[in-house]
Amino acid sequence: MIGAIIGDIAGSRFEFNNTNDYNFELFTDACSFTDDTICTVAIGYALVNSNEMDYKDSLRSWGGLFPNPMGAYGGSFGAWLRSDNPQPYNSFGNGSAMRVSPIAWWFDTLDEVLYHAELSALPTHNHPEGIKGAKSVAHAIFALSSRNREKDDWKSILRNVANQYYPNFEKQKFVRGRFDETCMGTVPLAFQLVLKSTSFEDAIRRAISFGGDSDTLGAIVGSIAEAIWEIPLAITNAATCFLPEIIESNVADFYKHLCERRKL
Repeated sequence: MIGAIIGDIAGSRFEFNNTNDYNFELFTDACSFTDDTICTVAIGYALVNSNEMDYKDSLRSWGGLFPNPMGAYGGSFGAWLRSDNPQPYNSFGNGSAMRVSPIAWWFDTLDEVLYHAELSALPTHNHPEGIKGAKSVAHAIFALSSRNREKDDWKSILRNVANQYYPNFEKQKFVRGRFDETCMGTVPLAFQLVLKSTSFEDAIRRAISFGGDSDTLGAIVGSIAEAIWEIPLAITNAATCFLPEIIESNVADFYKHLCERRKL
């Protein structure tokens, strides 16, 4: 979850003004959290408060708390938030993949992870590609998390998972700087970038300096990279400085409850 938030914030200032500089400054005053962070926190909140709120209600509640985030919401999602009768709109946008990471950490079996990844996508992204994007990212995070793998074989695990959803994904060609908001144009690229990375920070830098939909690509890459590498505390601390108290406290609450679940 925090990996997605870090990628979002670091990429926020480049969403509509891309950089190809790998050595960009990770965080400046021009950064902010965007809809990617809000939606990710909403999914985490629904998990912690599952007796009171489902994914749809949580997304709408958190979207209502922050109606004008940096970069705005996508047009269809924004209309869905404002609607008196919100219905799925057959989206295959990358929003389903960028917000799914809390689910991968919360549940103990792959069947549960995939089931809830689909549930989290369905309120808006009920197109098969939108569902696939969410399930593939959640599957990868679950498989890569320390409780499910040997540390040295992460690349083979990631390749195996990615190929189940996007066969021959490593042969796909992506154009630097091309703005593509679809799952098909973002998730396989995220898998490629993570495979080339050597650390959490390296993964974030590779994602954002690739260009395109920088904050969302950074969020998806960051969410996967969190399952592979320890996030430097300095990076976490720098990113959380951009979060309002209500988001920061709910992120902390998610991890608190997650630790309690792991002790059961």
